[in-house]
Amino acid sequence: MICPSCGYQNLPGTDECSKCMFDLTSLDRPEGHDRVESSVMVDTVGSLNPKAPVTIASGALLGDALQLMVDQEIGALLVVDGNGRLVGILTERDYLMKVVGLIADYPHKPLLPIMTPSPETVKADDKIAFALQKMDIGGYRHLPVVSEGRPVGIISVRDVIKHITRLCKDT
Repeated sequence: MICPSCGYQNLPGTDECSKCMFDLTSLDRPEGHDRVESSVMVDTVGSLNPKAPVTIASGALLGDALQLMVDQEIGALLVVDGNGRLVGILTERDYLMKVVGLIADYPHKPLLPIMTPSPETVKADDKIAFALQKMDIGGYRHLPVVSEGRPVGIISVRDVIKHITRLCKDT
């Protein structure tokens, strides 16, 4: 990277000019090479139009939570405390891995021990790339979108794929 202050040729990724110590960090930002990469790096989670969150109280029974997921045709349910703050998430994967064939009379059991507590979240103004990284690293298919600790939406891998395919279709 060429220093704009003194013209010295620095190694790519250098934080400051080796000659004049000029701060280069603001100049070394990745850029998208096509429309999809640019969108993922620039567009926010809010641009995915997150679905409205479907929530359930943390004191609910597992049977009620699963019935709500079936009725709403959703793969993840957000669990909130009495103040509406997000405390957990119940996903299809939680049900398959923690309940099926393991817990007898599960509809009458509490939801709390089965849900995933303190789930990773994103904000509406976070970049799509940030959300994708969280999904990739954690192996998540759903991410709650929060504002001040309260769920305001939820995004899924499917939402991101739809966004990307729309971009590809428009080219």
